[in-house]
Amino acid sequence: MDMQPVIDSAERLTRRGEWFVSAQCVRVESPSLEKLRGQWLEFGIPATQVARVLDFQRRWGGLVLPPSVDYEGGPKMLWGDMLAEESKRVGWFEAGIQRVSMAYDFLIGPAGEFGIDTGRWVPLHASIEGWIESVALAHHASTWAQQLSTIRGDAIDDLPPRDFEPVPEVRGLADMWWRGPDSLIAIHTGEAVGFDQPRLRVARVYGGLRGGSQ
Repeated sequence: MDMQPVIDSAERLTRRGEWFVSAQCVRVESPSLEKLRGQWLEFGIPATQVARVLDFQRRWGGLVLPPSVDYEGGPKMLWGDMLAEESKRVGWFEAGIQRVSMAYDFLIGPAGEFGIDTGRWVPLHASIEGWIESVALAHHASTWAQQLSTIRGDAIDDLPPRDFEPVPEVRGLADMWWRGPDSLIAIHTGEAVGFDQPRLRVARVYGGLRGGSQ
């Protein structure tokens, strides 16, 4: 059953982010995890951690986003759940269901970061809202850009140009967006850091954007 997403978070989305969730995403009916509260507490998982997972599921559980260009499309559906080794690794929990078989998981970190775990934790954005804003901005930029260039590996060392400023709403960490006079640049380093492979760094330059389309 598809339902309109409910935007209910401690961090507000931009108007672009809100439109993207409302117009480009669906929310699939998903069961509450509240019934697992007692079981998790019995396993010795801290009450604060249990509350974080339940809150994430209440806010975002069942939200299906269009695929992102990177990270094999990102989570197919946002869904909060405990890690199998949670009793030994307090602070992280699962953020969503993968679209394909992958070498890493999508997690929420101890400070609310959204990132990937390749065996090494790499926070991509400071919050799940930052990830959603990033996917929304990529959708927006690809719609309006007159040119799209992809740059990989060491060639991204010269980015961004001096006249570009960070896009704050994506709350970037390993990944970041930059805005220039008529362009947007997305720089993704999560997989490069996670696998210790600098050649996996990738940047996408969306050029020819009009002022009102940024």
